[in-house]
Amino acid sequence: MKWSDFSKLIKLRLTFMVTFSASISYLIGSKVVGTIDWSSWDFWSKWLILIGGGFLVTSAANGFNEIIEKDLDRLMKRTVDRPLPSGRMTTGQALVLSLFMAIFGTYLLGKLNLTTGYLSVFSIILYAFDYTPLKQKSPIAVFVGAIPGALPALIGYVAAHEKIDEIALILFAIQFMWQFPHFWAIAWVLDDDYKLAGFRLLPSGKRNLTSAIITFIAALILLPVSLLPTFYGYGGYYVGAVSLVMSLIFLYQAFNLLRTLEIKAARTLMFGSFYYLPVVQLMFLFDFIGKVK
Repeated sequence: MKWSDFSKLIKLRLTFMVTFSASISYLIGSKVVGTIDWSSWDFWSKWLILIGGGFLVTSAANGFNEIIEKDLDRLMKRTVDRPLPSGRMTTGQALVLSLFMAIFGTYLLGKLNLTTGYLSVFSIILYAFDYTPLKQKSPIAVFVGAIPGALPALIGYVAAHEKIDEIALILFAIQFMWQFPHFWAIAWVLDDDYKLAGFRLLPSGKRNLTSAIITFIAALILLPVSLLPTFYGYGGYYVGAVSLVMSLIFLYQAFNLLRTLEIKAARTLMFGSFYYLPVVQLMFLFDFIGKVK
């Protein structure tokens, strides 16, 4: 098996982004517990376990997703070259790999604490076995998929601080609300391809004004949600200012989609979403570490 096929099976770029999100939340959770000892092996060993376990769990969920959708992937130009629909990997091989990654990844995260382990199992089940089949049935799939999509922020936090507290919920809420304009921008760009597989991901099922309005409303709701760290005093004016600027840019991109209804505008919103989340999360981390003594 080639590395390129394995990377496509686990959706490497998506997996990296998810793991990055969990690692940021882990650092925030570590700061809540107490002063971070950057020279401590215990601190870094737990971080490495989180990275390894999170990578494996996310890879497993993506692997199960591709196993379930292998026949549909043959119908879409974007996915026809994946290892399963192309025949370069068998379903059995993918299943063994995914099961191994799911079991070992959950074991690693469970070593940190049971809450982290339980959340990882829940994320796999919800993503692979609820969100995946719903994609052909209803646009509600995006709402269901946004839950496991936001769980990495929660998993990373509880890996360091087992209690699901206000900060944990804020981290989850920001990533949860971000998912909607992010997913719908992608769905708008790829709608023609998605229709070949019968996927219904746009809010109205079509590239129309209704879908654009709902996407804009989601971006509008994200703005106050992104300011929750400052509102509740967990971050200062720096994270508030950066989050406000990023949200206004994101909102403007969503407005352009609403105004033009063009694929070009949706693509701009999609790329904007790639920048939005890591910038806001990193700013929350830096401001939080600097603010909390």
